[in-house]
Amino acid sequence: MAATLSPPLVSAPPQSSPPTPESLPSNNHRYRYRSENQTRHTVDYTNPTILPLIERCSSTSQAKQIHAQMLRRRIFFDSSYYASRLFTLYAQSDFSPSLDYARKVFDQMPEPNVYSWNTLIRAYASSSEPLKSFLVFLDMIQDCPDSPNKFTFPFLIKAASELAAKRVGMAVHGMAVKGSLDCDVFVLNALIHFYASCGDLVEGYKVFSKMAERDVVSWNSMINALAQDGGSSEKVFRVFEGMLGEGVEPNDVTMVGVFSACAKIGNLRYGRWFHSIVVKNGIEKSLILNNAMLDMYTKCECLCEAKRVFENMGKKDIVSWTTMLSGYAKMGEFDAARIVFNAMPRQDIAAWNALISAYEQNGHAKEALALFHELQMSKYAKPDEITLVSSLSACAQLGAAESGSWIHVYMKKHGVKLNCHLMTSLIDMYAKGGYLDKALEVFQSAEKKDVYVWSAMIAAFAMHGRGNDAINIFKRMQEAKIKPNAVTFTNVLCACSHAGLVEEGRFYFNQMLPKYGVVQQVKHYSCMVDILGRSGLLEEAIELIENMPLVPGASVWGALLGSCRTYGTIGQAEHAFAHLIEMEPRNHGAYVLMSNIYAKFGMWDGVSRLRKLMKDFGIKKEPGCSSIEVDDTVHEFLVGDNSHSQCREIYLKLYEIAERLKSNGYVPNKSQLLQDIEEENVKEQALYSHSEKIAIAFGLIKTAPSMPLRIMKNLRVCGDCHTVAKLISKLYDREIILRDRYRFHYFKEGQCSCTDYW
Repeated sequence: MAATLSPPLVSAPPQSSPPTPESLPSNNHRYRYRSENQTRHTVDYTNPTILPLIERCSSTSQAKQIHAQMLRRRIFFDSSYYASRLFTLYAQSDFSPSLDYARKVFDQMPEPNVYSWNTLIRAYASSSEPLKSFLVFLDMIQDCPDSPNKFTFPFLIKAASELAAKRVGMAVHGMAVKGSLDCDVFVLNALIHFYASCGDLVEGYKVFSKMAERDVVSWNSMINALAQDGGSSEKVFRVFEGMLGEGVEPNDVTMVGVFSACAKIGNLRYGRWFHSIVVKNGIEKSLILNNAMLDMYTKCECLCEAKRVFENMGKKDIVSWTTMLSGYAKMGEFDAARIVFNAMPRQDIAAWNALISAYEQNGHAKEALALFHELQMSKYAKPDEITLVSSLSACAQLGAAESGSWIHVYMKKHGVKLNCHLMTSLIDMYAKGGYLDKALEVFQSAEKKDVYVWSAMIAAFAMHGRGNDAINIFKRMQEAKIKPNAVTFTNVLCACSHAGLVEEGRFYFNQMLPKYGVVQQVKHYSCMVDILGRSGLLEEAIELIENMPLVPGASVWGALLGSCRTYGTIGQAEHAFAHLIEMEPRNHGAYVLMSNIYAKFGMWDGVSRLRKLMKDFGIKKEPGCSSIEVDDTVHEFLVGDNSHSQCREIYLKLYEIAERLKSNGYVPNKSQLLQDIEEENVKEQALYSHSEKIAIAFGLIKTAPSMPLRIMKNLRVCGDCHTVAKLISKLYDREIILRDRYRFHYFKEGQCSCTDYW
């Protein structure tokens, strides 16, 4: 009689509790179950009709009903075949939440065969507890009359892969060799994957190259192993070509691997070739394969092809949408990215993060923060660590410490654990927002400090001109047995530069390689040139450049050119400028800096010549932009800005400031102008339109008299604005904290923390 299976599977006789092996009935009567139409049928568990019931079982409750009746009728103990099938159901089913019950069933089996042992090993290897595969294997060696076979070892090797337990996996490899199974293709395929998981591609490739017979899985295992290693993409292409040369047809898994390799190195030429193979061979475009192609085209910055793949996808998941969104965002096409974002069926946190981080990394910090605040309203996503790091970085860019502090409070309120990444971001945010004391407070509260946390605190003191404090932190870092890295030394040398600590800078620069094993890079030479140049030691700086074991980079020549502004000759400046624009022909900062030097010496012909070159080459000077945060809102001002809603009040305040400064003996420093202006009043107007002066005026209008003014500027503050800020701090009795491109200036009572050394 054919049996049909639907819930409830079995109508068991009434009983007080489920039967157990200890209370098995001895009789062998039949039991009844109810079908879909509620007609009663009887099923004899001693005949093969039990198999369809096991095969069609779809829930734990159904499986337990079958198990209970098998126990009551002693079929579980009398038939190892049926017991094995029931156990396999538990071990491999999707409906069983854990392997605990499957293990209990296995332990009740009187004589589990090698298939059952392998099934249990396989189940644990694919579970969250792969270590138990080896414990089962040890029991198998002791209790199973049959030896492990070619199916046992692939499952054990998979478990070793999951654990990245190289020594254990190598021992299993040795056992396979001893058991003469080292030529089996299943074992060898598993070994390729295992060695790759342990980061040993050399051994994995050795296994692959020695295989007498390779199937498509062998090729896929090697291709995907190499593809996961960022530096092996070219090898992926060679292996793929070898696969085609041996006449093995690639499948969708193969193509996912090769597209991944293309994406890692941005090789569009190979990517297009692989795409043509997919089309030519009629390889089924699964969702995973389409996503891999989409990822390849976006990372190769070929958005037209990416868009075509995306639009032709029959099915899209969250990965598809997020990949397309990230592609647009990373290319700066934010309008298109936002359209994709708004069209997504469901915006998970990965999508929010992709757009927020893209805004932040492309200098659109205000948009990043606006999107973060929009995220707070979402019902489907909550900020995670990536969101918070990107948002804090946006606050740091803007110097928006009030917004950053709100994020810090949010983290505390929601119990976000402060790991080293978040600690580093918080220190950086508070430091760049002008709150050095809060940055230090976060640093001191950290239970665990890695090299980046220490380096961030050193950088915080450096940008605030507190070189000795930065060096003290570096000394404490060594006492804590934290090994400094290249970033640490960049920050230490910057601290020495901003504080004029020449001897200390020389000392740490020369100690990098012999004492700490950190090789000096171009950025470290740049810092050292800056240290020497700021102190007027230009000849020594030039000698250092000439003796560099590396090719001097643009930053090195930029540091030298910057030093020439104060101490150098025209010849030295022109020498540095020539090298700099040779390496970076469109570096607008170099043209502006050289123009400043010409203007300083009254060489207006030189200024005009550079301005003409900039015009001819379409190079535009980056406009000065200053910002101030008032009541959680960041207000930005450009040079000569008149777009603000309170423009009239701001310029009236500027006029008041100018008159008050003049009455106290202030004379504008007109050498800061880049054009030869004859009319004196026009020169003064040009100076007063600098963005930091406008921001200071706005701050005086909008903030309480006791509040410090925190100004952020994208460029180096000019000498005249520096003088004006000092005078305003004295005449208006206001503390002004100004961050320019390189450091912080604390203006108080007519003095600056930089002591005019910047």
